[in-house]
Amino acid sequence: MEQQLKIKKVLNNNVVIAAHPTYEEVVLIGKGIGFNRKHGDEISFDKADKTFLLSNEQEKEQYVSLLPYIDENLIDFMNDILLHIEARMGQELNQHIHVALTDHLAFAIKRAKQDLQFSNPFLLEIESLYPKEYQIAMEVVTMIYDKMAIQFPEGEVGFIALHIHSAVTDKTLREINKHNYLITHLVRLVEETMDITIDKNSVDYHRLVQHLHRAIDRVYQNEHVGDEIRLANMLKEEYPVCYNLAWKLIKVMQKQLNKPVDESEAIYLTIHLQRLTHKP
Repeated sequence: MEQQLKIKKVLNNNVVIAAHPTYEEVVLIGKGIGFNRKHGDEISFDKADKTFLLSNEQEKEQYVSLLPYIDENLIDFMNDILLHIEARMGQELNQHIHVALTDHLAFAIKRAKQDLQFSNPFLLEIESLYPKEYQIAMEVVTMIYDKMAIQFPEGEVGFIALHIHSAVTDKTLREINKHNYLITHLVRLVEETMDITIDKNSVDYHRLVQHLHRAIDRVYQNEHVGDEIRLANMLKEEYPVCYNLAWKLIKVMQKQLNKPVDESEAIYLTIHLQRLTHKP
């Protein structure tokens, strides 16, 4: 039996907000689902191509205020984009991506039409840290080009990848960007201290970035990598420059994250730093 819901608000021809017996309010998206409908009308839950909850009142207000400025065809197309992302990631996305990515793509399309481009300073780091999200973001950019003949600059791939990563990890974009900025700062500190330029396409660079990313995650999870006092003493004697730099990086991380960093991280950072300078 089809579940009947009562419409609370028609946002446009393709989007309505309906009352739900369990979730209070749900957003229903589907081609023509809101056409010629009004508050109080009944609508079948099965009529929607996509449904999502907006339990956060601020996000709901943002979504409602955003829709009048977006082409209804884009709203319908966003449904295809989000279903593609979910299928490729193999998991459900956090509901906030409906607002955040719709908002981002709407204005990215507007910027592209006006030939305005934003640079993405974390593009290489994003590609290294989130390769799957980056690949899917490239597919989304291709979908937009095929559908709307709009060519996004390369930097947009990185921004879309961050939205995807945010939706699958339940981390905010602010938190992700803060971590990416910290990683970029730490890599620059390595280059300055060791007086080297790291090839951003090299395996060593990707290893270093991945390790710094995992180290930050371990800090938040309060995870310890092990107590290797003998190995630490050996590395301190064999590679004093790298060992001291490792501790310098750890102190920067502690200050930026405002959390303690496990001392054992110095061991693994030292090994990664030594790889950068020692080539067989």
